[in-house]
Amino acid sequence: MNSIHIAPLETAAAESAERALDHIGRARAAIGAVIFGQDEVVEQALVTILAGGHGLLVGVPGLAKTKLVETLGTVLGLAEQRVQFTPDLLPADIIGSEVLEEGADRSRSFRFIKGPIFAQLLMADEINRASPRTQSALLQAMQEHHVSVAGKRYDLPSPFHVLATQNPLEQEGTYPLPEAQLDRFLLQIDVHYPDRESERRVLLATTGEAAAEPVQALDAEELIATQRLVRRMPVGDKVVDAILDLVRAARPGDGDPKIAPHVAWGPGPRAAQALMLATRARALVTGRLAPSLDDVAALAAPVLRHRMALNFAARREMSVADLIEKLVSRIA
Repeated sequence: MNSIHIAPLETAAAESAERALDHIGRARAAIGAVIFGQDEVVEQALVTILAGGHGLLVGVPGLAKTKLVETLGTVLGLAEQRVQFTPDLLPADIIGSEVLEEGADRSRSFRFIKGPIFAQLLMADEINRASPRTQSALLQAMQEHHVSVAGKRYDLPSPFHVLATQNPLEQEGTYPLPEAQLDRFLLQIDVHYPDRESERRVLLATTGEAAAEPVQALDAEELIATQRLVRRMPVGDKVVDAILDLVRAARPGDGDPKIAPHVAWGPGPRAAQALMLATRARALVTGRLAPSLDDVAALAAPVLRHRMALNFAARREMSVADLIEKLVSRIA
């Protein structure tokens, strides 16, 4: 009798997986028609959203970070909003505020007007230019998926994702993100300059009379179903052990004796959780239904580089990227 019930369940799971792979394939193709030369960035952005997390895009201006977020919103069928962060931005400018209204009978009452954070995909442009007070308001929303105004709770839309940008060069008048907030970002996605051929495509495609426009490949409900599939994907013991070895070796004190002395503070359990989810999502993005050690190696830097720091003595000899590369080489 058990086999009668198991077979339909296995068939349904297989069909769900095939649908997810088809959706992701169409989404990547739609994004690739608009964003050129940033395949790794696109992949990591999709991994972030499929894993249900938030991403921090780090790169100099002009590398299509804003265009990428707008394209993701269209392709994934998400309601997208953009906030340009400035030092004078207040929490109410993001969350919303209550206004006093007078009715026809002259009765007065407060009405909450929702801010731009009530979107399924929020672009926080130059997030490090906001004051700590505003950053903390965003932090609660990122972690708890709701905001509180005048003692009342307001749930955010589902799904809810934040893709924030940060300029690594211009740091005048900025407020560096505290470690607690950095840890809320699933991945730090470094955006680099495109290669020559990709930049040539950008020139030809964006300076003509008509520019390519993104097309929707799936909707919010299909995205949520795919996110659920990511959490149901099996993970082998070798992959789990590799994740644990990688994260624990990067911690001061009880970490790898050759690595730990160089680390001021290292990744916590949330880093291991992020790497576990991200490897599952990357397997799906690349057309597989189970993660491998290659996924762990590919995502180690995006997951760890904003969750650890070198001590003063080590900064003269190496960078965080160098340290992560050493850790990854042992797993490979």
